[in-house]
Order: sequence, then structure tokens, then C-alpha cells
Amino acid sequence: MSIRRGVGGLAKRLETCYPFLNSYLRPTTAVTTTTTTHLPGEHSISPTYFDDSRSAFSWIFLAAPSVLFLGVNSTTVLAEDVSVGLKSEDEISSETISGLRKIEDGSVVSNIHTSKWRVFTDTGRDRFMQGKMEDAERLFQAAIQEAKEGFGERDPHVASACNNLAELYRVQKVFDKAEPLYLEAVKVLEESLGLEDIRVGAALHNLGQFYLVQQKLDKACVSYERALKIKRRVLGEGHTDYADTMYHLGTVLHLLGKGKDSEALIQDSIRILEDNGQGESVICIRRLRYLAQIYIKSSRAEAAMNIQRKILQKMELTKGWNSLETVIAAEGLALTLQSVGSSREAQELFERCLHARKMLLSKDHIQFV
Repeated sequence: MSIRRGVGGLAKRLETCYPFLNSYLRPTTAVTTTTTTHLPGEHSISPTYFDDSRSAFSWIFLAAPSVLFLGVNSTTVLAEDVSVGLKSEDEISSETISGLRKIEDGSVVSNIHTSKWRVFTDTGRDRFMQGKMEDAERLFQAAIQEAKEGFGERDPHVASACNNLAELYRVQKVFDKAEPLYLEAVKVLEESLGLEDIRVGAALHNLGQFYLVQQKLDKACVSYERALKIKRRVLGEGHTDYADTMYHLGTVLHLLGKGKDSEALIQDSIRILEDNGQGESVICIRRLRYLAQIYIKSSRAEAAMNIQRKILQKMELTKGWNSLETVIAAEGLALTLQSVGSSREAQELFERCLHARKMLLSKDHIQFV
């Protein structure tokens, strides 16, 4: 109870020190609840790599501006929930890290700085989602300092805080400020968890995405290759998170002109999704479309048509012809058929698409004017 009262008192004091927090500070426990929403598009990491109650943190995904945050695992055990028991002086000394006394399950006791870190991180996330970037920036900067003082300079929570601020700068396209924070997050994780920890792989994937959006393809390639190696070792070659990094590396190799290697990676990433029962998912369909576009641009119409037929079949099964997505997939196939001289099949498909559009759209819609 003393911890909860302490956090409540902390929130009140922070309202005085940071006026812009007043409308967002709310009662909180010493544990940050992990929530998961999927990012739009392909540049994402699956939410859980390390489903262990003793892990220091887990990845939290937020939608809207496609930002990735790190937070405390929701299963962290509070000091008041578990009795540490009597220990010898040597045992107590070995369990003390940066002023935090470890509990037997691997979690840590909260202190004033870790409580501030939680408040700053949660409120910064809320401000970010509301588009109040200046407030979010100040909160994330404060969270980094509190993480260092509360958990220790080289603790994974510091990497979490650095990553949050880096993502904010990335969204704002302030890349010169974001890059050193991404690199620091990776370095801290490597030092605290080891070079082959899955969370290092996740951070490297983020770094690869950061370089990819800037078209720094060589650096993106190095980051994705390192992330892929770690995921292969830890997760295995049949895991969908492994396939995710594989796909992103494939897109980078395609942009670098390494077509054969690129296609092999993208094809394998699709196969893994299908093997895991995700063949009709939005992500799988998107990857198939990307592969079809690669074939079309390289004048391999037959290969493109095979992929487009596969896409149309999946759309018919999952959505039927009462969906514009199915119509668009059919129109793409019809255009490819037309380009190779299959005029009759293309015409039949176009007519079916037109009929479907008339049923789905109003008569005065711009497409029929």
C-alpha cells in the first residue's frame, strides 16, 4: 500500500512541477499495463517476442503515426506482493543493482525514479497519440533521465526510453536527433542482455526501418541482416516474426537491385505466413501484391498473373464480390491479362468488375458519371 500511496503523491507533485500534465495525470499503480495494437503497413514487429513474466519489458505497439514504444511488462511483481525473505549480507549485496533490490522472480522494487519514469512514459504516450509533440518530447526526455537514475545507466528500461524519444523524432523527420537514440538503445540492450537476445533483434529491426524510410539502404540492410540472424536462432525459421524481418530485408535488397535474393526472401516470408494459417491475412495479401508488382516491372507477366490469380482467389474466399478490394484485385489481373493479349478473359473480368461496382456504388458516384 505504501508504494501505491507514494505514486499517488508523486502524481500530485508532478502536476505542480509540470503544469501541462494536469489534465492527463491519473492514479496509477507501479505497473504499466501492456497493450497491443497493430501498426498500419508492413513496418512493424509482432508484439510479443519474449512471453516471460521475468522479462524486463515487452514491446508495445501504437497505431496512428506508426510508433513503437517499450514499456514495463504487465506481469512485474511488486515488492508488497512477494516476500523477499531473510538474506545474508552477501546475498543482499548480490541482489542489489543500481539501488533496486531484485525479487526472487527477477522483477524489481519500485523507487521514486521508476515511478516517475512510468508516469512520464504513460503520459508522454498519451500526448504523442494526441499529436502534442512538444509535451511528448519533454516527457520522453524526462523519462530517459528517470530511467537512468531509477534502473541504472545501462538497464533495458533506458533503451526503452531512448527508443520512445527516437520514434517521436522519426515521426517528426528530425532524423539527426533520432539516429543516436536508436543506436544508444541497441548498445544498451547488447550490453545488458547480450548480443543474441531477441530484444536486441527487435531493436535492430527498428533501426533498419529507420534507415529504410531515409533510403539509407546499405545501413538498413546491415540492421535487418543482424535482426534476421537473431530471430532465426531464437524464434526459428517458421516463426512469423522471423518472416516479418525477412520480408523487410527482401524489400531493401530489391531496392538495391539484388532481384534474385530479394524475391527468394519475399516468397519465403509469404510461405511462412501461409504455413501459420495467415495466408488470407491483410499482411500476406499485401506481400503478394508487392511480389506481383516486382514481376510486372521486370516484364514477367506470367509469374505476375499466377500471383494475381492467387490474390483474387483469396479475396473471393474471404470477402466475396461484395467488396471493392475483390474488385480491385480482379481489375489488376484483368490489366495484366490484357497486356499479354488475353483479351477475351480480360474483357469478361472487366465486365464482372463493372457489374460489381454498380452494385456497390451509387449511380451518381464519380466512377459512373
